[in-house]
Amino acid sequence: MIIYCRFEKELEEYYEFRDLWEINKINQAKKFILSNPEYAAIRSIFADFDDTRDSIKRISDSKYVEPFQYLTDKFKSSLFDEIRQLELIFAKYIRIHYRMKFISINDFLKKNEPRLNRQIRDLDDVRFVINTLDTLKENFVLIDHTIDPLEGSVLDDPSLVEVLNANKRIAIEVKEKVAIAEETKLKISTAREEYRPVAIRGSIIYFLMSEITLVNHMYQISLQQFLSLFHESMLKSNKIAAIQKRIQNINDYLTYRTWFYTTRGLYEEDRLMFTLLMALRIDLRRGKIRHDEFEVLIKGGASLDLNTCPSKPFRWLNDLSWLNLLELSRVKEFHDVIDRLQKNERAFKDWFDKESTDLSSLPETYENLNIFHRFLFARCISHDRTISEARNYIQDSLGIKYSEIPVLNLEFIWEESDFKTPLLGLLSSGADPTSNIQVLAKKKNIDLFIVSMGQGQEILARRYLQQTITLGGWLLLQNAHLGLDYLEEFYETLIATEIFEPSFRVWLTTETHPQFPIQILQSSIKFTNEPPQGVRAGLKRTYGLITQDKLEYIEIIYWCPLLYAISFLHSIVQERRKFGPLGWNIPYEFNQTDWEASVQYIQNHLDDMNPKTGISWKALRYMISEIQYGGRITDDRDRRLMITYAKKWFSDSLLSSNFKFYDNYSIPKVKRLDEYIDYIDKLPLIDPPQIFGLHPNANITYSTNRAKSMLEKIVNIQPKEATSNISGGETRDKIVHNIASDMLAKLPENFIQHEVREKLRNMGILNPMIIFLRQEIYQIDRVIRTVRNSLNNLQLAIDGIIILNDSLRQILDSIYDGRVPIDWAKYSWESSTLGFWFSELLDRYIQYNNWLNYGRPKCFWMTGFFNPNGFLTAMRQEVTRMHKGWSLDTVTIDNQVLRLYKDDIHEAPTEGVYVYGLYLEGAGWDRKNSRLHESHNKIVYVQMPVIHIFAINPSTTNPQQGAIPNKKLQLNQISFRQKRNDQISIAPYIYMCPVYKKPMRTDLHFITMLKLPSNDISEHWILRGVALLCDIK
Repeated sequence: MIIYCRFEKELEEYYEFRDLWEINKINQAKKFILSNPEYAAIRSIFADFDDTRDSIKRISDSKYVEPFQYLTDKFKSSLFDEIRQLELIFAKYIRIHYRMKFISINDFLKKNEPRLNRQIRDLDDVRFVINTLDTLKENFVLIDHTIDPLEGSVLDDPSLVEVLNANKRIAIEVKEKVAIAEETKLKISTAREEYRPVAIRGSIIYFLMSEITLVNHMYQISLQQFLSLFHESMLKSNKIAAIQKRIQNINDYLTYRTWFYTTRGLYEEDRLMFTLLMALRIDLRRGKIRHDEFEVLIKGGASLDLNTCPSKPFRWLNDLSWLNLLELSRVKEFHDVIDRLQKNERAFKDWFDKESTDLSSLPETYENLNIFHRFLFARCISHDRTISEARNYIQDSLGIKYSEIPVLNLEFIWEESDFKTPLLGLLSSGADPTSNIQVLAKKKNIDLFIVSMGQGQEILARRYLQQTITLGGWLLLQNAHLGLDYLEEFYETLIATEIFEPSFRVWLTTETHPQFPIQILQSSIKFTNEPPQGVRAGLKRTYGLITQDKLEYIEIIYWCPLLYAISFLHSIVQERRKFGPLGWNIPYEFNQTDWEASVQYIQNHLDDMNPKTGISWKALRYMISEIQYGGRITDDRDRRLMITYAKKWFSDSLLSSNFKFYDNYSIPKVKRLDEYIDYIDKLPLIDPPQIFGLHPNANITYSTNRAKSMLEKIVNIQPKEATSNISGGETRDKIVHNIASDMLAKLPENFIQHEVREKLRNMGILNPMIIFLRQEIYQIDRVIRTVRNSLNNLQLAIDGIIILNDSLRQILDSIYDGRVPIDWAKYSWESSTLGFWFSELLDRYIQYNNWLNYGRPKCFWMTGFFNPNGFLTAMRQEVTRMHKGWSLDTVTIDNQVLRLYKDDIHEAPTEGVYVYGLYLEGAGWDRKNSRLHESHNKIVYVQMPVIHIFAINPSTTNPQQGAIPNKKLQLNQISFRQKRNDQISIAPYIYMCPVYKKPMRTDLHFITMLKLPSNDISEHWILRGVALLCDIK
């Protein structure tokens, strides 16, 4: 029995206790704990124990039978009362970390140290001693019973003499064995100390491999799989006499082998995250980085409240970077980062504005930072550089080979497997390993039987499974996620079967599915087969499916250019997904069938084409953009983008000699297939964003989104423990308790409903805007009430007054990680960090409270509304009522972008509303001329001036009636222009710009379309992905 006390240090330090535990679990554990005064709080538990081996004991309401193991922890057990849980934390198998290290060391000694292996076996004799002592005890009891009724000399009883002589021999033997045991224990303990780094490294890696399953259910791994890799590392690592070098060789081999084994079964988006976390965990153990540095790296300033922090000193710093720097200043190496920033603003800004991600030219005050601190600094101030600096850190910490993508080798994976080890391929868009498996089966001259799982396919799969088990061969179950019910039977058959034909193997392919059997995941060798990324790779895949006969299908000059153009478009629409919402609002799964259907239509169209009239480009564009590819598109703005691509590239200009998709991307003037392949091979490996029609800043968005996703996953899989953190600071519970107290202190009081109703009645209870305000106040009041109740209950739970249930535990975890709790988000809004969310809560309350108590605002912060669509609808209703004969059905929204910002507005408009706080993404804004222009480098978002949104009636003779702003404002704008001696010309084009609540551009976040003047055609901005966002946090 092992008990792990909350106030105890790491068990790994108690080697003496663990050796004793191995010899005599119950008695020695009791002796150890009862003899230590620091364990007084738990001694009462041991009063329930005696030496009876078969008795049933009771602790609280839980029964157990000796020998036993505790398999409970603080959170998941409902068998123990709260007081008992506060006294003890029971560990599973002497705490899992220790168990891993103990197994690792013992296995290592047995396999690598023959001398110590013999001594370990000698401990069996020591255990024999313990059993012999029990025999002696029984003999002495027998002697007592024999002597009591005995009359005369003891020596007259031969049986008693024999027992006494036997006990004497046993006593001598025990004495010798005990002496040997003491010596053996000392030698083994010394050896364990020497090889402890091997066990520690194994423990770090195993638990990381286990935690990765929290990212994706399909990443399951078993202890047996890890131990197999551990044993392989001991056998195959370079053997050398020097112990320290030997340990280093084993650790190096183990680290790379487990990394390679794991990452080949991870999707591309998770490989860097796993590798980074491995490097961080190892360096934490080495002492190369501290826990406070690690916390800042993964969380940044997520928990800070922007409203209560010092104001950022420079406009070029975004809010997130400023909060990150404030949090970074708590790390001792960066304690004066804010002062340095303010004193050397030019140096910091020059470095921030550089397009290169090289950190060799850091501001001179930080030019001597080590690799990790450079990584930490870049992550905090320039989020888009996180990925590149993470790679640099990984190379420095683990080695350059860890930055390379593992090459999929199915033959090597097959050689690793055995009869009872399935080979599981995780499917992704555009990738299916079936053809590769078929090629390997043919190479090995092995029969391959393929079953595509689905309804009714279990019968065929069952028959082929029995056939391949008996006669040999490979069975491939495609799309195994469509046959989950059969997989249970399949696994039981595999386990129950003892005799296999040597060539038998089972391959499976599956998509990610939360119900996929965990026993198959933990017993299989997993691999992914994602296609290479990039336009060049996409074109190579496509032209790999084209034959020379296909190129010569028809002699019309349009054919080959059209075939290349549709292949190029196919790569573009797939690769554009990586830019997130800036690329596509919804990441559509375009695949090979879309390309094949488009090619088939082009062939048919050319076959039926009248040579005199030529190609009907309108029909071709329609079929490609709205039927073949457009058939998958569900978002109107995405459909507009697809139509724009077709309009830009499929026209008569396609055949002109100077046609280019972009610089270095044109249509090759060749005829043979190998010439096309050669041309494609010479295309750039890294695609510039301009090839997609995007601005170069799109790379910043892409890198930032990748970094955000990676760090969020790392935060989510961190162990949730209530013990003191590694740095020795406050406990996790104490930190959350303090944060909750701070939030409660800042949280405004709830609105008093009868007072709200009275004030709204005085303002005009039937006014559309007042009705909207009433609904918004109800919403914010519910959020405030939910937050207050949650925080109060959380503090009570942390103090031990009430039970910490699942809901409160999730809130505790979220607050500690700087995330918005789920229970709060479902009543409110999305936000990237808890700090930003809480700041927005306070700002929203202020807007509602001011509107309620001081009258209608002159300018509205539209970001602060739960239902901005309802706000604009109320405005339309209000304007409609002001005009006789207008109908709400015919009234539409119009707008004008002013040259003023919020602080310049002193009067409300006569009709409509002024709104502020919108951000422009994908383009810049020329305030002087009030029109769109290209973004400046490194500036992803631009805050827009005030926008006047009003309603017009296109059916009237004067549709702009109602669009006139306040006259005083007009005078202000005229004088504003005259001071600068400039005139605003009428822009030749208008771009209809979508407005979204948040950066996630889905239909749920879409608000309306606004007009933005431009000197460029609207198609240019459509390809740029230009949109207005209410919030960028």
